[in-house]
Amino acid sequence: MNTFKSEETFVKSFKTRLQHKYAIPFEQSTLRQQYHTLGELVFEAISEPWLQTKKVDNENPRKEVHYFSMEFLMGRLITNNINNLGLRPLIESGLKSLKLDLNALEHYEADAGLGNGGLGRLAACFLDSIASLGYAGHGNGIRYRYGLFEQGIENGYQIEKPDDWLKEQYVWEVRVEEEALDIPFGGYTLFENGKAKYVPNELIRAVPYDIPIVGNKNNMINHLRLWNAEPTNVYPGDFHAFEYDYEIRQISGFLYPDDTTKEGKILRIKQQYFFSAAGIRSILQNHYKRYQTFENLPMFHVFQINDTHPSLIIPEMMRILVDEYEMSWDDAWAITTKTCAYTNHTILSEALEKWSVSILQPVLPRVYQIIEEINRRYCEWLLHEKNLSQDKVRELAIIADNQIRMAHLAIVGSFSVNGVAALHTKIIKTIEMKDFHELYPNKFNNKTNGITHRRWLKHINPELSKILDKVSDDWEFNPENLEKLLPKAHGKTYQNQIAKMKRDKKIALAKRIKEEQGIALDPDSIFDVQVKRLHEYKRQLMNALHIMMVYNRLKTDPVFKENYVPHSFIFGAKAASGYFYAKKIIKLINTIAEKVNNDPMTNAYLKVVFVENYNVTYAEQIIPACDLSEQISTASKEASGTGNMKFMMNGAITIGTMDGANVEIHELVGDDNIVIFGMDADEVNKQNHENTYNPLDVYHEDSEIRTVIDQLTNGFFGTVDRSEFQEIRDKLLGRDEYYVLKDLKAYQAAHEKANALYQDRQNWLKMSIVNIAKSGYFSSDRTIAQYIDDIWHLERRK
Repeated sequence: MNTFKSEETFVKSFKTRLQHKYAIPFEQSTLRQQYHTLGELVFEAISEPWLQTKKVDNENPRKEVHYFSMEFLMGRLITNNINNLGLRPLIESGLKSLKLDLNALEHYEADAGLGNGGLGRLAACFLDSIASLGYAGHGNGIRYRYGLFEQGIENGYQIEKPDDWLKEQYVWEVRVEEEALDIPFGGYTLFENGKAKYVPNELIRAVPYDIPIVGNKNNMINHLRLWNAEPTNVYPGDFHAFEYDYEIRQISGFLYPDDTTKEGKILRIKQQYFFSAAGIRSILQNHYKRYQTFENLPMFHVFQINDTHPSLIIPEMMRILVDEYEMSWDDAWAITTKTCAYTNHTILSEALEKWSVSILQPVLPRVYQIIEEINRRYCEWLLHEKNLSQDKVRELAIIADNQIRMAHLAIVGSFSVNGVAALHTKIIKTIEMKDFHELYPNKFNNKTNGITHRRWLKHINPELSKILDKVSDDWEFNPENLEKLLPKAHGKTYQNQIAKMKRDKKIALAKRIKEEQGIALDPDSIFDVQVKRLHEYKRQLMNALHIMMVYNRLKTDPVFKENYVPHSFIFGAKAASGYFYAKKIIKLINTIAEKVNNDPMTNAYLKVVFVENYNVTYAEQIIPACDLSEQISTASKEASGTGNMKFMMNGAITIGTMDGANVEIHELVGDDNIVIFGMDADEVNKQNHENTYNPLDVYHEDSEIRTVIDQLTNGFFGTVDRSEFQEIRDKLLGRDEYYVLKDLKAYQAAHEKANALYQDRQNWLKMSIVNIAKSGYFSSDRTIAQYIDDIWHLERRK
């Protein structure tokens, strides 16, 4: 029986399946049982087109992209799958007839703990767009047993609890044990008759789990392959079973283990090699089995290296081709460098990974020898063909000063290197990787990030979607048609509809925050939101200091208070477990919240809340409720950002610096529909070069800033020790690396401008509509189309 042929057949199948599986009357079933039953039925609806897609790809092979990433933040797939299959109206109606709520069943599903921030959310959007546009493209990552962590807040401090997202069966994964592989670690290399023979002393079983990626209403299914670390049946060398079992489980145990120790660094290297090697070996084996050659590999495969984490793809591919298939070095290198492409996501030095030779070499001895040889030949080329000095060669080398520079390896071994926003790519080409761009001028290109509008607009904001349906009947498939809303920007009809949508979303979010955290937010206040990974360059600290300035003015300046539109400042962020300064900023935000929320003189005007355990699902509720979107990173530091796009798409106004994709948002919406402040990238880079900035000058020259800095440690916060925030004060006045104090007055002025703009409701709603109308450019469908045209050169499935 076709379960989804009609509402009647679905209802019958749902009840029958549940009762047969759990051997209970339907009326006694629990939410868990109902969720798993629905998941199984939806998975069965996926199976047939998935099988058909595989058949098409097998009978008519075409080029595929393989997207390697340490993170894939997929969110709740039950929602994505139901929507992309086009089944939502039928399932919603059928469950309603059974007195069940689809939203309740959706919310039962745990967020898959496969990522932390923008890197993982971007990867998820890309997989969705590749499938929805009808191309062959698959993800490769790690099946983490536990996600980053589940965040709690105790006494204002972040606490970390295991994110046990796999404690129940994950209905969307298929274990493919038949394609499991043994991944080698440690050991040594023998050379016999000029050939290398790698003898590992540890093998770890990589077992793939495939998760279907459903294209939007096109019956095309790709997959995300996640590798699980398990004991092997082959035990080389000496081993102790208990220790061995514990160590291998760590490899797919946690996302981003603490790498402040040697053991943590070794585990990170093992993780990165584990999934890179498993993915590459699987693809190469299947290709050779079919074609008995690798000469045509670049015609059928492209490996996209998402940030530096999967860079070990390059030497591992060389190891397999040279050692196991006995190809010449030059032939193997030609194939590798025609197949690998690299996306750079950051210019932050700590994120451009460098591994100590003394740590990597014992873990991956043969891979290290391959990297050495790549580096030797590359440096010879720099010296003798490019005529560079020894100092310049050392600067550009892959291995130098006992370190392996993974970004250099990725650049040298790839045919394409792309940035993720126009400004980011410009900085890469002209500053951070200027020498590489001069060496390889045709490699570097820009692909501005995007988001899937199907999830981040159509799903999370059905009220807005209904408004958009009135101006375009195909914006779901052609998001550029959101621009048809633009002529409505000045009309009261659409302004009133947008205003109602926004207020309804704010009421819903305020209700959740009140229920979960006991803080009452006024839905008529400005919902000012900064939700993103906690890092100094993202400047949550500047936001917090500005709130202190607002609080002080509300207490002392009656004119300011009279003209101030009530604000609800909403934060959400996780700080990496070993990033203690970031955790201190969370404590500060919560301490400020405690102070201002409990002051009867100001709390009708000012509220602060730090939401606990911010994740994809929470983002889906926060983003549509936002009025003012905080995108305030230090200019030149944010590669792109994707949260800025999601907020824009849902009608929020950006307050931000000229950084990342903010630059392109500004170009699209114009000066009148965004609030820009602070130093731009050129000014920041100039300041970095001149090194003349002294934050003490700002402290001494501005009494308002001096007051809030002093309040950090003078007993202003009566609930904490005076030394609690001494480190923050010292760091701001000592170096202020991210120019928090230097941009603070400009940030204050930008907020005053936003406050005035909001009071002109007709103009504010016009601004909101312009942002929505211009947001179609930031669909990941556009981004993927550009990757396909310029880098991957894929052929659409027919």
